[in-house]
Amino acid sequence: MRASINRPPTPSAEEERGEEPSLREIINVKLVESGEKEKLMELLRERLVECGWRDEMKALCRAYARKKGRNNVTVDDLIHVITPKGRVLN
Repeated sequence: MRASINRPPTPSAEEERGEEPSLREIINVKLVESGEKEKLMELLRERLVECGWRDEMKALCRAYARKKGRNNVTVDDLIHVITPKGRVLN
């Protein structure tokens, strides 16, 4: 199981006084505190592997790297190219 910490930035004292947290922020905090967010993320990873989405993304990355040349591709390039395709698939 991969460990990840997805915490929102700590607000400054001025920000805390003026704004109430949104429902989305409240839910996110509760999910992180209970550990359910990590469980949901792991379930999502498993489902994406099961349906072949991860393999499709890997193949797209490899095809792009072959096309451009391995030494001419950055992670940012890959993210820019495959993100729209990854959102459309499955």
